Amino acid sequence: MIELGSPRYRLTAFALAFGSFLIFCNLYLFQPMLPVFAATDGISETRANWLLAATTLGLSFSLVPWAVVSERVGRRPVMLVSLWMLPVIGLIIATSSSFWIIVGLRALVGIALGGFAAVAVAYMAEEFSPEALAIAVGSYISANSLGGISGRVFGGMMTDWWGWHGAVMAMTVFSLVGVAIVSKLLPRQRYFSPGNTSLLVHSRGVLTHLRTPKLWLAMLIGGVNFALFVNLFSVIAFRLVAAPYQLPVSLVSSVFVCYLAGTVTSRLSGRWVLHFGAIKGMAFGTCVAMLGVLVTLSSQVLWMVVGLLIVSGGAFFTHSLAYGWVSRQAAQGKATATALYLVHYYVGGSLGGFYLIAAWQHYAWPGVVIAALVLITVLLGLVFGLSRVMRRRRESQRHAHVVAP
Repeated sequence: MIELGSPRYRLTAFALAFGSFLIFCNLYLFQPMLPVFAATDGISETRANWLLAATTLGLSFSLVPWAVVSERVGRRPVMLVSLWMLPVIGLIIATSSSFWIIVGLRALVGIALGGFAAVAVAYMAEEFSPEALAIAVGSYISANSLGGISGRVFGGMMTDWWGWHGAVMAMTVFSLVGVAIVSKLLPRQRYFSPGNTSLLVHSRGVLTHLRTPKLWLAMLIGGVNFALFVNLFSVIAFRLVAAPYQLPVSLVSSVFVCYLAGTVTSRLSGRWVLHFGAIKGMAFGTCVAMLGVLVTLSSQVLWMVVGLLIVSGGAFFTHSLAYGWVSRQAAQGKATATALYLVHYYVGGSLGGFYLIAAWQHYAWPGVVIAALVLITVLLGLVFGLSRVMRRRRESQRHAHVVAP
């Protein structure tokens, strides 16, 4: 096994973290560009949102198929094929001009991203010692966050300087170099054993999870939470580039640094669980996000940023707890359960954009806040439902214990 602190550990952990960084850079590259496409191509904000939604939808629906393929051919080949697809598709996007062709290509980018995202942790679990695994997973998740922030800021700045074609080409070159580095450093697996798990077996596992209320409710919480969180940033970008602010895209993209608040609260969520429990934490995180949404009603940019920091902290807190809940509560098929959580997560992010952007188009920012509060109400209802399910389960177990001979 790859041991913590060994030279092999350092190279492998770096390769996996850097691969994760590349994945999330490419995933969110287009998010700060949405106002640019809406303004220069003469399309609505809702249509421009397809550039992000197509990518997250492609990612969400490819996770389970990639995981099934990896059971047969191994984790490393799937991850490398996934990564090498990025510069190839990126080059085609950079030379394209048709909006809907670009949307289709971005969907292919999402499918490619799913390969690495679906199996990287499985690779670590099979090759790393328990101590090395705990540290490597933390580095991997941190790279997710940093990649998402960097991709958005990079996309905004490069678009201001070189146009969106130049931004995509620059990311393509960076991805090509990065993929070559990961391919060189990531070692072949020593402990992988091919399985014969079929898609049918995985489908049965998916149905089992969806029929388990304590799991499905947590998945829905993750999806609605992400629908609110990620798209609030998209809509506020439209707000800041429009009158009376008319800020440049490069400056607007810097608001995504607010994600760092979520990086901090995600780390705190584990300690919360030990003292107060995950369900109370989901409710608390949702209420914090609600406070942040209300703060963004201010017309001052500074207070908008403060509101986004609060929303980020609360939403990431809820996400970490819901994601961990699914992993812990799944009695079997944990990998399928966590993949299914991510499916809900990214589908929610895709659909939520159309909802919040439509509110922006018709009712300006106050309408966005009202629409966001509706999502928060749904979230709190789901958390309450999960609490009731667990309470009934505990009462049933106590009753069974009392009547048992």
